[in-house]
Amino acid sequence: MNFIWNKYKNTPFVVKITIGFIAGTLLGIFFNEYTSFLKPFGTLLLNLLSLVAVPVIFLTVVLAVNQMNLVQLSKMGGKLILYYAATTAAAVLIGLSLALWLKPGKHLTLPTDAVVEPPHAPGFSEVLLQIVPKNIFAAFTTGDLMAILFVAVIIGMAISSMKFSQDTKLVEMGDLLDRFFNALNTMFYKILAGVLLYAPIGIFAISATAFGEQGWDTFIGLLSFVGVFYLGVLILWLFVYSGFLKLFGNPVLPFYRNTKDAYTAAFFTSSSIATLPIAIESAKKAGVSENTANFALPLGAVFNSDGGALRMGISLVFAANITNLNLSAVDFIVIIAIGTLLSIGTAGVPAAGLVTLSAVLTMFGLPLEIVALIAGVDALIGMAGTASNVMGDIVGAAVVDKKEHPKKVTA
Repeated sequence: MNFIWNKYKNTPFVVKITIGFIAGTLLGIFFNEYTSFLKPFGTLLLNLLSLVAVPVIFLTVVLAVNQMNLVQLSKMGGKLILYYAATTAAAVLIGLSLALWLKPGKHLTLPTDAVVEPPHAPGFSEVLLQIVPKNIFAAFTTGDLMAILFVAVIIGMAISSMKFSQDTKLVEMGDLLDRFFNALNTMFYKILAGVLLYAPIGIFAISATAFGEQGWDTFIGLLSFVGVFYLGVLILWLFVYSGFLKLFGNPVLPFYRNTKDAYTAAFFTSSSIATLPIAIESAKKAGVSENTANFALPLGAVFNSDGGALRMGISLVFAANITNLNLSAVDFIVIIAIGTLLSIGTAGVPAAGLVTLSAVLTMFGLPLEIVALIAGVDALIGMAGTASNVMGDIVGAAVVDKKEHPKKVTA
């Protein structure tokens, strides 16, 4: 028994979750709804990851911010936002171009019995009030990532001002708080290591129930949409992400090898927030400094959504093909601009993909039933989209890290 357990523990994480996903997919395809009894095991994994993710996100941001002065903090944040805008716009443009060329949805019709309630798209004042919670504990009890990040940043800034103070007593207290948060962070990473041992079992259950409930036949009519999306993901990775890595002196293939745990975990769980602790460790393994990884990746989880932007570009042309709507050149410029802003602004919003897609469909007078049609392949789209979100965040951290430490060489 010990031999089996040790063999399981020592098997690479990627191998274990890949086996779990393939086995679960096959089980779901062949046994359909009979796999529903496995659903709690998948939910358990997502709950465990979410349980650990919130404190890890909070602690890593506090530790990252308190190591930097305010000038360093504003410089890094500004560079990251510029990077997010560039990659998100590129993702929308890739999606539009591919969809216009390959014309997914040309022979499909709307589900006549579909009823879709459009999700609420938050306004500026709502987003602002959501970022600043009424009290510190409210941010954690609601699990609001933007509010948690805000609290982490202001605590980190307060500790930083103490550590860099001219007052010896304040410096001592700042160092004490720094050690306290470091100890807590180490503890939660130990818990995360235990959760990851269970991950392959949870992924097996998630894939079995997802494919069992939706069935293979559901995907046949939408394979063109899925194919275009995955082609877009491939182009995004090969040209946009690899281009940024090459431009800033990061060896491309070693970088992808060192970060494989992050994007494979994101692919199989479809949760960038739950994957965040793994992404931070993968970024460090790829040569990104600890401070940059701890600050940039949680920020990216809130503001960067390349997968959602790519999906939006394809979805809009897909919707136009189904409804025989002709879009003008001006329409496409508007789509790129609005798609970029919405994807960046709603990356941390629950059901962000539905929020952005519904908003743009409404803007162009397209029926929201399109959302119901796409929902049949949402699991497949969500997996690659989440992997792209996570990979985009890690590449952004590497790019900014190179700008902050230009003489650093990644092995």
